[in-house]
Amino acid sequence: TQFACVFSALIHDVDHTGVPNTTLVQENCHLAQVYKGRSVAEQNSVDVAWELFMDESFVDLRSVICATNEELLRFRELVVNSVMATDIMDKELKALRNARWEKAFSGVESAIDESPSLLLNRKATIVIEHLLQASDVAHTMQHWHVYRAWNERLFREMTVAYREGRAEKDPVEFWYQGEMGFFDFYIIPLAEKLKDCGVFGVSSDEYLNYAEMNRREWEAKGREVVESMVQKLEQELGPAAVPPQQAPVMEEPSNST
Repeated sequence: TQFACVFSALIHDVDHTGVPNTTLVQENCHLAQVYKGRSVAEQNSVDVAWELFMDESFVDLRSVICATNEELLRFRELVVNSVMATDIMDKELKALRNARWEKAFSGVESAIDESPSLLLNRKATIVIEHLLQASDVAHTMQHWHVYRAWNERLFREMTVAYREGRAEKDPVEFWYQGEMGFFDFYIIPLAEKLKDCGVFGVSSDEYLNYAEMNRREWEAKGREVVESMVQKLEQELGPAAVPPQQAPVMEEPSNST
């Protein structure tokens, strides 16, 4: 189980295309058709990684991880469930995860017909899901310079997608405020849940503290950071083209003398 968590964290973004699932679905690309528009990037990452893992060159590795076919099937089940947990935009999956969390950690006594092993398995499942979510956004819970480095990479990725016509909005228009909301409504609540379940022990406080500090520093410096990232990208990629609706209207030459 522990190795399944590590393996899932390593492969959860394999073969990522640089655009979110919503874009893949809107473009009706091959992957969106294969996975019927649900958790497209995540399912593709699992399939790509699993195909490599099952290659004959990794027979010895598989035999160490999974001694029997039953263990292999259980390992795959853990990997699939863990990677799917990183699709935080699927409202249905999110609602199911939240319901499991409330049932496992709300402090309210569970139904008397539930066995201790069932309760333990539910807690383990939800903790693993949140571990993978934390791995997906781990930069936000580390030192400011680590957060900044990965945030800039994401900004670049999304800016390139916009310039290629694969995104409707220029990231510069929403990046500062968007990060504020991301911290307030996802990152800090996630860090608080990790602290509540105690999965990281004393380090849980550290992750929450870093998340809160990065949020405060972003609020103070974020606008300047966005400006510097834009300048850096323009030096690398050239100035952004003026959108058609913003293009200046050329006046007709006057015929008067």
